[in-house]
Amino acid sequence: MIPSALILAGSRAGSADPVALAEGVAHKALVEVAGQPMLARVVNALRAAGIERIAVSADAAEVVRMARDLGAEVLAPDAGPSGSVARGFAVLGAPMLVTTADHALLQPQWIRQFMADTPADADVAVLLARREAVEAALPESKRTWLRFADGQWSGCNLFLLATPRAQNALATWNQVEADRKRPWRIAARLGPGTLWNYLRGRLSLQQVLGRLGDRIGVRAAAVAAADGLAAVDVDKLQDLHQVRQISGGQ
Repeated sequence: MIPSALILAGSRAGSADPVALAEGVAHKALVEVAGQPMLARVVNALRAAGIERIAVSADAAEVVRMARDLGAEVLAPDAGPSGSVARGFAVLGAPMLVTTADHALLQPQWIRQFMADTPADADVAVLLARREAVEAALPESKRTWLRFADGQWSGCNLFLLATPRAQNALATWNQVEADRKRPWRIAARLGPGTLWNYLRGRLSLQQVLGRLGDRIGVRAAAVAAADGLAAVDVDKLQDLHQVRQISGGQ
């Protein structure tokens, strides 16, 4: 059982979010899907999965008010998602689930499956979906795929900091965050041998994560999502239209 979860809902630095602008709201987390703000949908999914302590990393006044109305704690965000996760981990501790306020399709069963399939000895785990699963669930989906020897993958915005040792990974999170769509750069950080093997298509996703974890002193695990829809969030207006169609609401 996961006692706590952190929802990232900070404001984008330097510019207004195009989805929020198009919908006429102050923050993307307030955009409604099937009659509910996305933030409320995420909070409700976490609660339905059995997580009682939920914190929202937010600075926009309307999001802060909504988070409190939903019974969540509010934490001030740091500079960037990695800093906000570190601040949340200092308050909530391990184990802590991390997700985002724009994960509008989040389902309790995805969370439970992620928890059940995470290896017992993992300090850090990340949920990813295979390309085949995403395209089966949403054939028109367009995204950047992470290419490894065992296939192509897409992130699902669900992370688990399972043990106190996960603290070791937080300093590296910012670098991985910056390179998340260019895995060859992550491989390059692990040395020329790893980069060479990656470029030749010899390294699986778990092998790269394992080597990265070894370097920073954690056991890192990749967990495959059973439902390809777990990889769908709302980064742009096309995503919002798709999410509304899937959820049956406007």
